[in-house]
Amino acid sequence: MSAPNRLIGSALERVEDLRLLRGRGQFVADINRPDQLHAAFLRSAVAHGMLRGVDAAEALSLDGVHAVLTARDLGSPMPLLPIRLQPLPELEPFCQPMLADEKVRYVGEPVAVVIADSSAIAEDALDLIAVDIDPLPAITNRDQAEAAGTLLFPEHGSNVSMRWNAVKGDADAAFEAADYTRRETFTVQRHAALFMEPRGFVAEWDTDAEKLSVWGAAKVAFANRKILAATMGLERDQIDMIEGDVGGSFGSRGEFYPEDFLIPFAARHLGRPVKWVEDRREHLMAANHARQIECDVEIAATRDGKILALRGTNWTDNGAYIRTNGSIAPRNAAQFMSGAYDIEHIRLTSYSLTTNKTPTGTYRGPGRFEPDFVRERLIDLMAKDLGLDPLDVRRRNLVPADKMPYPLATMTPFESVTSLDSGDNHALLDRCLAEFGWDEKVALQGQCIDGRYHGVSVGCFIEGGAAGPSEDARIVLESDGSFAVYLGSAGVGQGIETIMGQIAGDALGVPFERVRVHYGSTAYVAEGFGSFHSRSTVMGGSAIVLAAEALLEKLRPIAAAALGCALDAVVFDEEGARDADGKAVAFDALSDAPVSAEARFENKKYTYSYGSLAAHVAVDPKTGQVDVLDIASTKDVGRMINPATLNGQSVGSIVQGLGGTLLEEFVYDSEGQLLTGTLADYLLPTATDFPNIRSTVLELAPSPHNPLGAKGAGEGEIIPVGGVIANAVAQALAGFGVEPMALPLSPPNVWRMLQEAIP
Repeated sequence: MSAPNRLIGSALERVEDLRLLRGRGQFVADINRPDQLHAAFLRSAVAHGMLRGVDAAEALSLDGVHAVLTARDLGSPMPLLPIRLQPLPELEPFCQPMLADEKVRYVGEPVAVVIADSSAIAEDALDLIAVDIDPLPAITNRDQAEAAGTLLFPEHGSNVSMRWNAVKGDADAAFEAADYTRRETFTVQRHAALFMEPRGFVAEWDTDAEKLSVWGAAKVAFANRKILAATMGLERDQIDMIEGDVGGSFGSRGEFYPEDFLIPFAARHLGRPVKWVEDRREHLMAANHARQIECDVEIAATRDGKILALRGTNWTDNGAYIRTNGSIAPRNAAQFMSGAYDIEHIRLTSYSLTTNKTPTGTYRGPGRFEPDFVRERLIDLMAKDLGLDPLDVRRRNLVPADKMPYPLATMTPFESVTSLDSGDNHALLDRCLAEFGWDEKVALQGQCIDGRYHGVSVGCFIEGGAAGPSEDARIVLESDGSFAVYLGSAGVGQGIETIMGQIAGDALGVPFERVRVHYGSTAYVAEGFGSFHSRSTVMGGSAIVLAAEALLEKLRPIAAAALGCALDAVVFDEEGARDADGKAVAFDALSDAPVSAEARFENKKYTYSYGSLAAHVAVDPKTGQVDVLDIASTKDVGRMINPATLNGQSVGSIVQGLGGTLLEEFVYDSEGQLLTGTLADYLLPTATDFPNIRSTVLELAPSPHNPLGAKGAGEGEIIPVGGVIANAVAQALAGFGVEPMALPLSPPNVWRMLQEAIP
């Protein structure tokens, strides 16, 4: 038998890269079908108003225009975007219609879709459509939403769509007994996952076969097939969702949007393939936004720095509608406020508010980036008030290894009970400090060197992963002796072909080159749940392990017959099967026809990777510019499949965290108009912005919840960045009394804080 685990743990180069770097990738924009038409969307230019009518007569007269679809063409009742994750009846009144019907609620909401011979003709036709909207006052902030002077959904009677509660212990009693308390309000700005490749779809309806094919699926193709089937009145097996190469996802791509329904609907309606690829401006105003939250949170502690309790209230701006996963961030912001720390008493409430802005969804580390900023700032503020070293305070309060598994707060409604599964937070913190060179850098705290003030900080975090309920994999022994692996997991740029090939190779005991990984079609396996919540490796990889075991057991009697030996005498190696006497038969000789086995891995318990991140910044008080001089992170993922791809995930997540901390922000005016609707206004990190990023990944505590021992690792280091950078800026500007309570820490915002702090 081959030596186990010779592939798992190896830093193999990504097999995807050879294709992609040669320009041979196939993204949705590369897909074209015979006799194809093109779509363009008319989007509301008004944030809030009554939709009185849409006149498309002039647009329909334009040569090359085949149809203009409006709400009345979609039938009654109007199909709505359902809630995929944590569906609650209370949220159903806030679901988005596929096209605006009677009312518009945000700038960018689809009002009509034009289908024409070319995208240019379709876009020209948009200018010929007359839309009659009676404007209503726009709700653009928390105060207006709570005042309810204007209601987005009058029948609901409030702009509060949902309330979540996180409870653990008795927070009120802990506050009464505490030596120290402090209450502060923090805000995180609205920003989003701007993946490189905008969204798009090509849909084709086969009238004879009554089959719909949709290219451009990503992330959760099986779930989206279920939604599309229900909204179009089809059976699931009448639809094949097909993934291609994807230029990033990060939680936003792949969720079901109005366009996911409208392009297939148009293709079936017209009996011809229809293609749509959004432009960047469309993406900025129409794809899910994220993060915007205000947190009024109080911390209680003993005078020697033991945290006793957290309590408070969060208000999340969910925009105009609750989309498929729009409830995740507000509920996570309450449950994960305690992070990696041993806090026995928690009472937090999260409210979701509807406003006249683009709806929100998940973005890498949803509802974890935000509370980490709050908690890490509170820890530093508390340490300063008590005259303690913030590093010592963290050490004292981290969950120790002997308390694992460690319960987090319980969420209601949609009750969620979860526990940190395993780990040694203290070991990770110490390793991070050593990698960062803390003892040398901390000496620079608050010093002015060449006109810039220096600050360092460290923070600790957890990353939840392995969302269930299950994942499927199918492995086929082909007649040439190679193995084809088919997955329910989705590829969103994370290197799934390489990683799953390594897992399959070891599980089968064959060389990596003999394995071919296939994903991207709902026809490949019976069921799949896709790639989100850092689940692909744990769930899909574990399904591969089970499928490999099932396939080898299926091959055992075939091999025994070929070798003329008993079943228990068959031994598999990388070439095939052999018996105790050394007689062998190759895999390609075992069967004239392919042999396959499919397996499902089921899991109801999350995995939790964990780690620490330290940063060194320099702040120019004249301009407010924050330069990140060095960042080092450590993370324990239980078991690494590929250190090289994992390091890429870690560095990339830090860069995205720095973008959200220092640069990115969606800004709206009082009328609900998006002011940062181009990449000239919405700033993104570039390769030269943050050159010194280092990541160390360890395997200290394998997860007990899956056969690989792996933990999710796709989000990780983005989570602590906001809090760590804000604390480093506070340390740098301690002499000015600057205490950042809001993100982003852009030059204008930091400069403004300095001006307000200077007498």
